[in-house]
Amino acid sequence: MKRLLLLRHAKSSWDEPGLADHERPLTARGRRASKLMAEHLEQEGITPALVLCSSSKRTRETLERIGLDETEERIEDDLYGASAGDLLEALHRLPDEVESVMLIGHNPGIEDLAIQLAGSGPEIARMRQKFPTAALATLDFEGGWRGLAPGGAALVGFVKPKELARRE
Repeated sequence: MKRLLLLRHAKSSWDEPGLADHERPLTARGRRASKLMAEHLEQEGITPALVLCSSSKRTRETLERIGLDETEERIEDDLYGASAGDLLEALHRLPDEVESVMLIGHNPGIEDLAIQLAGSGPEIARMRQKFPTAALATLDFEGGWRGLAPGGAALVGFVKPKELARRE
């Protein structure tokens, strides 16, 4: 069984109008949400074997703040602004020895990929309703990465930062 964790970057700042989109940092709210997600990952014992992260500043800051120090990390320019199809292609290139991957990226690609892969199930309606910044979708599937296809995974978890904040 393979596991795919799809994490949308935390809330980013629009305070500097002249700043390139790629260079926008996290807001205070984004930093808090990243901390909540880091605590969730630690409490649940979630440690992916590999993290694929967009090269944007906000995704790299999200990765840094969730603190997956023991995990191999790859920052990839191609993930910035990638569509669901582009993200799926990146996953197809992974070796089957990798059991679990966290992909940190942007909407609409992350949300679209999660919905396409998940097929159906009770959590999917909630995910379709809103996939906010710093939300995490967890999908499991059988087989290799090259065989991952629409409807081929089970959505086994969907966590939003607001839900984590309520638990504190």
